[in-house]
Amino acid sequence: MKYDAIVIGGGAAGLFCAATAGKRGRRVLVIERNAQLGRKILISGGGRCNFTNRDVSAENFISQNPHFCKSALARFTPADFIGLVRKHGIEYYEKKLGQLFCRQSSRQIVDMLEAECRDGRVVLRTGVSVASVRRDNGYTIETDRGKFISEKLVIASGGLSFPKVGATGFGLRIAEQFGLKIEPTRPSLVPLVLKNGGGLAPLAGVSFKAAVTAGNAEFRDDVLFTHRGMSGPAILQASNYWRKGEPVMIDALPDIGIEELFADAAGDRRRLDNFLSQHLPIKAIRKFLAADLARKQLAQIGKKDIAAIRSALKEHAAEFSGTESYDRAEVMLGGVSTGELESSSMAVKKFSDLYFIGEAVDVTGWLGGYNFQWAWASGSAAGNDV
Repeated sequence: MKYDAIVIGGGAAGLFCAATAGKRGRRVLVIERNAQLGRKILISGGGRCNFTNRDVSAENFISQNPHFCKSALARFTPADFIGLVRKHGIEYYEKKLGQLFCRQSSRQIVDMLEAECRDGRVVLRTGVSVASVRRDNGYTIETDRGKFISEKLVIASGGLSFPKVGATGFGLRIAEQFGLKIEPTRPSLVPLVLKNGGGLAPLAGVSFKAAVTAGNAEFRDDVLFTHRGMSGPAILQASNYWRKGEPVMIDALPDIGIEELFADAAGDRRRLDNFLSQHLPIKAIRKFLAADLARKQLAQIGKKDIAAIRSALKEHAAEFSGTESYDRAEVMLGGVSTGELESSSMAVKKFSDLYFIGEAVDVTGWLGGYNFQWAWASGSAAGNDV
């Protein structure tokens, strides 16, 4: 059987694209390498899938062309996906900052996508490995389960993050095969590894709220020490903007002025570290501050000390040697250049019957449901065009 479209990749973008095209009457086949559809969806959000964010704009995405994502995002919005979630009776809640999660399980989103595919009579084939792709009056896909032919081809195979759930560089290899430009890739939304980060084991698991700045972007959220460096939402967000050799600025007391903190310190015999422990974990204080300063009584704190405390706690320049690897990264930064694609359809400009969607494209969202919204929006754009 010859299909109107084959979608390689049964994740968020691929399933949504296939369902959209199928409900338009297109004959669609989804080929998934894993034995299970939507494996990355299932593990996302701690098993509850942060499926979108109420407030989405182009400013929440990183790309060499920051305007590229606007078209798809405008034509399929968070409200559209929320409507679909409600239609399927999935209960959800807002955690913080517009982040929406399933109240029960990520499995509900996968089940919803499969149901939408069934409505569109989409053929779903799992456990199929693609050996080669050939373009000649359509596409011939050679696999370990035989040959499949289609008029159009959608690459929705994801990026390099989470290899343990089957992520590979397949999409990038296909892009290279067809001569498309690929923007440099690296792990993103990922913990950072501190320079000279030895001796961090006692700090692992210690967290605090902070304002974290990398490049021109600032994020206020939790920071978490790891055995090798720092993680937590604020650091993961900053990793999108961090460049090797540049410090990440950390304000560990983002809502407190140093002068006001010590305004009533005259005569106070408490040690500085004990006094600050009402605002920060004691282990973090002792990591940031010199030991002799941390042990000083408040009454002994002078102007030079206050300057040192400000530098250590509010203007801390953390130096990182790199990031953790793709197995700790939420997503891949970079990918197929947006300059190769039509923003309205995700079709390749040179080959209007070939599409790239989702994480394989050089559009990377912030933490908080933005990458899923890009999957739905780019999948919808391609699904309405194939």
